Amino acid sequence: MSRSDDLDAIREQKREQLAAQLADESGEDESQSADSPDTPIHINGPDHLAEVTNTHDVVLVDFFAEWCGPCKMLEPTLEELAAETDAAIAKVDIDQHQGLAAQYGVQGVPNLVLFADGSPEERIVGAQPKSQFEQLLGKYT
Repeated sequence: MSRSDDLDAIREQKREQLAAQLADESGEDESQSADSPDTPIHINGPDHLAEVTNTHDVVLVDFFAEWCGPCKMLEPTLEELAAETDAAIAKVDIDQHQGLAAQYGVQGVPNLVLFADGSPEERIVGAQPKSQFEQLLGKYT
């Protein structure tokens, strides 16, 4: 597979994820809106990030880039954490949302910011083992 084919496959996967997310947010399953989602939430702008961080008690926000190797390595860990913990996991593509990245002082990726009760509390920079994220989330959940 060529790089172009890889990018097309990633884009298609993202489109499907966003379509599913939009269907969920449109109220098709409102019973889960206050609970933590079982999959990462892909943030589509500043208002959406504010909504997510204010709706959920604990949110781990992953500022990432598609071209970032360590970000790709971290993705399965974040998916597992979303399924296993009470925290919500959110993802912000820094190339699509440069203003958000600047607002939260993101200078390198992966860069994860933990929000508790709507406020940023802690930051982890770089790919870390799952146990470190579990320990961090355990302090707040």
